[in-house]
Amino acid sequence: MTNLNQPRTGSHAASDLPTPSEQQAATTSLGDLMAEVSRDISTLIRQEMALAKAELKQTVKQTGKGAGLFGGAGVAGFFTLLFLSIALWWALGYLMGNAWSAVIVAVIWGIVAAVLYFTGKKEIEEVEGMPQTVDTVKEIPETLKRNEENR
Repeated sequence: MTNLNQPRTGSHAASDLPTPSEQQAATTSLGDLMAEVSRDISTLIRQEMALAKAELKQTVKQTGKGAGLFGGAGVAGFFTLLFLSIALWWALGYLMGNAWSAVIVAVIWGIVAAVLYFTGKKEIEEVEGMPQTVDTVKEIPETLKRNEENR
């Protein structure tokens, strides 16, 4: 009499039995396997999209907070320049007369504005957009075509 709790030995050992995955592969049709792969890819894409959406939401939130802080810094900087300009106007007015001191401060700010404008215009003209992304997106249709080796 044999004990059923003991491992079997010989030609019918447990290692010779197919695993559940092997049994499923042997009994499942190619169409069913392709449908399963398609579902898995679809699930993967949905999960990746959800992850990208969550990351984008977090990034936008942080960017908005940073932009608000930059805006506040810009207002504070504006008031600093305003009061420094008034102080310069007053100092020049004390030295040379009020009318010409205002003109001198205005000309200085005009020069600063012109330099900033032309520097900004040059930077904007040099913007290339997303050249690498455009190139890789153009390659997608070619990648999906069958090549000579797969015919």
